[in-house]
Amino acid sequence: WRLGGPAPWASSPRLIGSDDVAAALRGREPGRLVPPFPGARRSAVLVVVHDAPSGLEVLFTKRAQHLSNHRGEISFPGGRLEPSESPAEGALREAWEEVGLDPSLVDVLGELDHLSTVVSNSHIVPVVATVSRRPELHPHPGEVDRILWVGLDELAAADTYREEWWGVDALERPIHFFELADETIWGATARMVHQLLRLVHGVDEPEPPAW
Repeated sequence: WRLGGPAPWASSPRLIGSDDVAAALRGREPGRLVPPFPGARRSAVLVVVHDAPSGLEVLFTKRAQHLSNHRGEISFPGGRLEPSESPAEGALREAWEEVGLDPSLVDVLGELDHLSTVVSNSHIVPVVATVSRRPELHPHPGEVDRILWVGLDELAAADTYREEWWGVDALERPIHFFELADETIWGATARMVHQLLRLVHGVDEPEPPAW
């Protein structure tokens, strides 16, 4: 592997609010970073933002240690879709089940690019939404170890973000990391955060697909 470059949004720092997120997603058709793998299961996650006094915050969960996939990792609330569910419906249901987020408090803004993961064989739709205030949430003990609200300015900080290029079979792909005070965001969740930051800062250039 080799170390990547600086964050693409580093040259355009500015205060971001939920209105900026809504404007960045308005009328935008999400792309598919990679097509679904054969047999990939339809999934969705809810990327929740809200305007806190200190700036925009993003909701994350730490997955329970006993889960079979991605145990202990930082992620967005989400999971498998039921056969009849839309991505937004499934993401809202999963957020209610995992952290007790009342769907009536949520305003869906749009979607980030869809992506697939090899480990869990999932095709994921990231549904972006906002809440007008930080709701009282409770982690489901069977799925979530803790709930985190992380400031977008912290995620965008130069000393938080790191890019590495990993090679497999002569192909290189960027792997994103966001180093928080006591946790690391990486993998599919980091790819979603990376695109959200690029969008709201106006630097939504194409990115190579993951494996």
